[in-house]
Amino acid sequence: MSRLGTILILICLAFLSSSHSGQQQLYYSDIGKLDFTSDAPLEVIKANSGKLAGVLNLSDRSFSFSIPMNSFMGFNSALQKTHFNENYLETETFPKSTFNGKIIEEVDFKSPATIKVRAKGKLKIHGIEQDRIIRCTMKINHGNISVETTFTIPLEDHDITIPSIVQQKIAEVIDVSISFSMREMK
Repeated sequence: MSRLGTILILICLAFLSSSHSGQQQLYYSDIGKLDFTSDAPLEVIKANSGKLAGVLNLSDRSFSFSIPMNSFMGFNSALQKTHFNENYLETETFPKSTFNGKIIEEVDFKSPATIKVRAKGKLKIHGIEQDRIIRCTMKINHGNISVETTFTIPLEDHDITIPSIVQQKIAEVIDVSISFSMREMK
């Protein structure tokens, strides 16, 4: 699916999830970056994607983000990438991961500031949804919103199993780092 298609789907989700009856002020990002690291006893695996896309509705602080799982690059070998897509994340069956929810704190989006917020929602990976609260740093500056966060994902929470033969090479908990900038949708 193209970035435009992903953005249009996310916009629809933002409208559907909104409980605010007034005019909505939407911000979007289509080039967010997600890095992950598996730091296991015998091997460190790193990969990243620049295709994180999302929409934030300032009116009610609701959001919807998505990333195509086959967009990750890096890894230590082409074979690792193949195993990631075919055996572990099964990206043909589960092509994207999503995070949909709401910012818990009240936020003044009109005033420049750097603030800590919590994003509460449903994180869906490998077809399995989990309730999550993710702490983020948000920078608001003259019509631009930047967000950075780091968190962990236990593989078992999303029914991702690692064969015993490679358990020393793949961590049970994956470190995730996300950064993206959003601009107003006009």
